[in-house]
Amino acid sequence: MTLLRMKDLRALEDEELRTKIAVIENDLLRERGVAAMGGAPPSPGRMRALRTNVARALTVLGERERAALAAAP
Repeated sequence: MTLLRMKDLRALEDEELRTKIAVIENDLLRERGVAAMGGAPPSPGRMRALRTNVARALTVLGERERAALAAAP
């Protein structure tokens, strides 16, 4: 899995972004399960890329929430 770019994430709607986060977290859960059972993951750097993608997507959601709160009053 490649790293998602911030401009691509910012182009997504909130629901699409939440769906993408859920899919990535599901993939990460599977990778962690393989590692926990003692197996070697097929791509060792994939877990790091998945964690990075989740963090980037959550950052975009957080930015949007803070911007909405700032514009509310």
